[in-house]
Amino acid sequence: MPNIRTLERRVLAATSISYIVVILDTSIVNVALGSIADAFATNIAGLQWVVNAYTLAFASLLLTGGALGDRLGAKNVYFAGLAVFTGASALCGLAPNLETLTGARVLQGIGASMLVPCSLMLINRAYADPGERGHAIGLWAACGGAAMAGGPLIGGILIHAFGWRSIFLANLPIGLIGLWLTSRVANNERAERVDRAPATRHLDLAGQATAILALSMLIAVLIEGHSFGWGSPWILSGIALNVLAAASFFAIESKRSQPMLPLSLFSNRIFSGAAFVSMVSAMTFYGLIFTLSLYFQQVRAYSPLLTGLAFLPLTALVTAGSMSAARFVRMFGPRRPICVALGIYTIGFLGMLISTDTSPYWLIALPMPAIGFFAGLITPMATRSLMDTVDKNRAGIAAGVLNSARQTGAALGVAVFGALLTTPGQFERGMHTAMTMAAAVSLTAALVWWFASKAMARQRIGQVV
Repeated sequence: MPNIRTLERRVLAATSISYIVVILDTSIVNVALGSIADAFATNIAGLQWVVNAYTLAFASLLLTGGALGDRLGAKNVYFAGLAVFTGASALCGLAPNLETLTGARVLQGIGASMLVPCSLMLINRAYADPGERGHAIGLWAACGGAAMAGGPLIGGILIHAFGWRSIFLANLPIGLIGLWLTSRVANNERAERVDRAPATRHLDLAGQATAILALSMLIAVLIEGHSFGWGSPWILSGIALNVLAAASFFAIESKRSQPMLPLSLFSNRIFSGAAFVSMVSAMTFYGLIFTLSLYFQQVRAYSPLLTGLAFLPLTALVTAGSMSAARFVRMFGPRRPICVALGIYTIGFLGMLISTDTSPYWLIALPMPAIGFFAGLITPMATRSLMDTVDKNRAGIAAGVLNSARQTGAALGVAVFGALLTTPGQFERGMHTAMTMAAAVSLTAALVWWFASKAMARQRIGQVV
């Protein structure tokens, strides 16, 4: 039988390696967009589906993935999720057409939605000491941050050497290693029964179905609106379905004793503000990555490798921002740094308006370091603010809500920004409109957070008095 330290290391190694490939797939595919477009003769809408099929499934099913872990055991669901993700990666790499690739990306998202929440459960159960648990979660999160930051460059190198399919096939050995490491983690069924017995979460199938329909219809309308025409029967039907599904979702969740998404959480202004900030940050950041990927490859005709290198001023600073977040919170608290970060976001996106199709690369790269650094800063600070507002017995659901908000924001960013780039011969104009929108949304998020966080400031003053 392995000792406690060995068990802790195995759990951390298994969960970290899987988290790397999951987060890697949210950014690495962007540098392959040009190659995929050439391989399957697709347009921007098709590329949006390749990116968003993964993010959409991931965002929609995260909360249910956590509930499955509670009911069936974290290790079992985690292992199944990693197996699904690994198998789907193989299908992506061998896809003969765009439809198969998009379907396989959905399967990847389903696997990711199972293993991400369960990886946190496994870490929580493996580390009894709160300090060591916090350190382990920090390392786990840092692996994800490094994967996201390195995704474009890693993708560029792989595509340059082996072609676009290699970015998916490279997941196979990593996934198999993760499965092997997970199989070596001893089951602690008694502990899981104790954890699950008092508060087993029921599966909210009706809420899950309406959430998927509402989010899918919203993304579909945004992606296909230009192709079908915004006044076409298909698009109008999609809008009607989205409204009906969203209304049904909120009606169902308000009446459930154990809802998938407890709406009462949003009565706390700090919780709501942090979730909104996280969604906006992901929306603008991933929308920017998608836009710049097309800009570098289709407008400037960069190779995938050169595209990955062109992203370095943006992505390299993300990890630095994440590592600095705790220090900023200790020095200033979360209120002002998040507002400043979103303010810099606003300035950075406005700075993107200076560049044109013929501008030198350094001009568009100039705002990237600030955007990347503060993107890395926002997420951990918003996470800490959100988690500090909920009871410990609701921490898992709260973390799931935050991750769902981020993935939803990422899907919206690709859909909205992509929709602005679809007019033939008007890429520069569409890009400038997208950057203006990103600046406006970031400024709105800063104002929302400033007013929402007043409650935190008043609460602290009351505690002191």
